[in-house]
Amino acid sequence: MTSDPLLQPYTLKHLTLKNRLMISSHEPAYPEDGMPKDRYRAYHVERARAGVALTMTAGSASVSRDSPPVFNNVLAWQDEVVGWMKRLTDECHDHGCAVMIQLTHLGRRTRWDKADWLPVVSAGHEREPAHRAFPKMAEDWDIARIIRDYADAAERMQAAGLDGIELEAYGHLMEQFVSPLTNALDGPYGRASLDSRMRFMIDTLAAIRDRVGPDFIVGVRYAGDECQPGGIDAAEGMAISHRLKDSGMVDFLNVVRGHIDTDPGLTDLIPVQGMASAPHLDFAGDIRAATRFPTFHAAKIQDVATARHAIASGKLDMVGMTRAHMADPHIVAKVMRGQEDRIRPCVGANYCLDRIYQGGMALCLHNPATGRELEQPHTVPPADRQRRVLIIGAGPAGLEAARVAAARGHEVIVHEAAKDPGGQVRLTARTPRRAEMMQLIQWRQAECERMGVGFRFNSYADAETVRAEAPDVVIIATGGLPHTEVLATGDDLVVSTWDILSGDVAPGHHVLIYDDAGDYAALQAAETIAATGARVEIMTRDRSFAPEVMAMSLTPSMRVLQQHDVTFTVTWKLDAVRRDGNRLVATIGSDYGGVTRERDVDQVVVNHGTRPLDDLYFDLRPGSVNLGEVDYDALIAGAPQDIRRNAEGAYQLFRIGDAVAARNTHAAIYDALRLVKAV
Repeated sequence: MTSDPLLQPYTLKHLTLKNRLMISSHEPAYPEDGMPKDRYRAYHVERARAGVALTMTAGSASVSRDSPPVFNNVLAWQDEVVGWMKRLTDECHDHGCAVMIQLTHLGRRTRWDKADWLPVVSAGHEREPAHRAFPKMAEDWDIARIIRDYADAAERMQAAGLDGIELEAYGHLMEQFVSPLTNALDGPYGRASLDSRMRFMIDTLAAIRDRVGPDFIVGVRYAGDECQPGGIDAAEGMAISHRLKDSGMVDFLNVVRGHIDTDPGLTDLIPVQGMASAPHLDFAGDIRAATRFPTFHAAKIQDVATARHAIASGKLDMVGMTRAHMADPHIVAKVMRGQEDRIRPCVGANYCLDRIYQGGMALCLHNPATGRELEQPHTVPPADRQRRVLIIGAGPAGLEAARVAAARGHEVIVHEAAKDPGGQVRLTARTPRRAEMMQLIQWRQAECERMGVGFRFNSYADAETVRAEAPDVVIIATGGLPHTEVLATGDDLVVSTWDILSGDVAPGHHVLIYDDAGDYAALQAAETIAATGARVEIMTRDRSFAPEVMAMSLTPSMRVLQQHDVTFTVTWKLDAVRRDGNRLVATIGSDYGGVTRERDVDQVVVNHGTRPLDDLYFDLRPGSVNLGEVDYDALIAGAPQDIRRNAEGAYQLFRIGDAVAARNTHAAIYDALRLVKAV
């Protein structure tokens, strides 16, 4: 027995949920051929096994053929989905976890040139800015067909043994009928009144109830306030809430606040790093207080304390910690064991959601096993024999290598040239709204210290230092240094983004930032410089700026940079820099050829990634048994590295992260996990 509010059971209709923590509906884009196969199932089962009460799959599953997913969603209009969903549901049920699925028709939130090239349909002709497709206005036969498709999909989910369904009614077709901003129809489903705008939703609920009966759980996730001029406001959202309750066809409300038709709108609805935590919790609580109806909610509730407050204060009945469970699937288990301090924190980097919208599957910046449950362990197993593992570098790659090696039971020593751990992450975290990134480092260091890893700070290790430790395995995680030698002439006249972020170089007054890497560093340097009142131009040879910083993560940067009137210039490249008195003249050209321009500035900043800091690696290669070689087949398969190229070698030698090549933080951590888990 426990008095923890989060661990109290909750009864929803006939269903008893064993605690108050849920994973809200979301689509990690793991389906294969539109089906939730083994990878998808393993992802949800891992979290069910660890104790979450309810996992909601799909965000959202498509009910109709003319609702083609713009990323890899579940296709609920196919009969084949029943078998796959049953396997997932049965395995989650084995661990006492309830399963639901979110169903939708995307309406205009898709594209006509996907899947079967059918026209996009909506309640009006206005396109959605995010997906840019102009829809046809729904006809009566479209409405009848789509309502039938919803009922068919609900019946499939009931046949698969799910505990319930949720209808997605914000941003998608259902809200496109409800919102006065998007409903341009006349007639019974038209814009004339709230009742007529809600009729599509109510008729759909009636068709579903007719098909699945009164006992199957049905909820609606909807916007109680679109936060847009002319859209659903809080008063109308409250009226919608009461109408849903009073319909008698809905068992729970899942409340969101905002709109998702633009990248900034989506980011405000699902906040990212540097934005306020749980910004819509009180709003959801107001709806619960007014309706006295089961209310769910999730939006950057990333820590257990906030989740506990949401339940204890009566704001919610079930609290969603979705991205938090991507970072650490074992949250409930750790709470039950009294180990909240060991929960791997969600840092809000949004590598999960942003990767989906870039066309890839969701991954967690912090946890490389998420989405890879079939290949990578969330809990590292012990090794058969202990070895002495020496790691050079205490950035994210080195600390992850140390954590995994220690979990394997090895003796681990880490040398770090700086006085503190963190590597490049320390620079990233100097921007206040990205300070959460330091939790990547803090959590790993705490885990390492708990397991007895030895740290040697202020230790600039050379080959002699390494050999004196008599290691069995040496892992070089020394990262890289900025590379700015990219010009025909004038390399000595430019500075790096690191120089600006570290404070080693003061910002200029009229600054050109040449971004040839497209990552965060250029944006953060621009923010730092622009904050002084300087004129700033970011230039790239790419067709778009900052292509490595994905849509939702770009939003906070853009809000700052546009306030400072920063200029963005695409398709031009920096060729040379020369001095002219106390000024600099930058010559710019184009990959498209035939044109040059000049910029008169007082500072040029270059962001061109890093080059590996690999001298120590090459010094150690001759003394290693594998001469630094990696068996890629074994690495991918999760097997030990057994290459022997030097009979006189004294240790295995590997390098990871940016010490190999400039990539991102996730790649560095993933390098460490998949290599060291087999050491």
